[in-house]
Amino acid sequence: MSLAQLEAVARLFAVLSEPSRLVLLQLLHAGPRTVTELMAAARMKQANASKHLSVLHAHRLVRRTRNGTCVKYEIADPTVVSLCNLVCSKMQRDAKRAAALFSPKI
Repeated sequence: MSLAQLEAVARLFAVLSEPSRLVLLQLLHAGPRTVTELMAAARMKQANASKHLSVLHAHRLVRRTRNGTCVKYEIADPTVVSLCNLVCSKMQRDAKRAAALFSPKI
């Protein structure tokens, strides 16, 4: 990969490095939700939720549909869910290995 391509990959990982954005993506994995629903489920203020949703939208990870004053968000690229699952699986394996080191073997 070229340096420009690697920088683009790094920007995507930077977007995904914010826990609030991961919470929103996790909530949207269950299906489309309004900003109000996301705010309540994520326990975020409207400005904070909107800011993070805008970043996710700018990176084409979510899409939005407007119906009057209501805006619904949904996962735009299911690859992001697969990526998150891969990372979570790796972390689970690492945690099991670390726990095994400290488990008493009697």
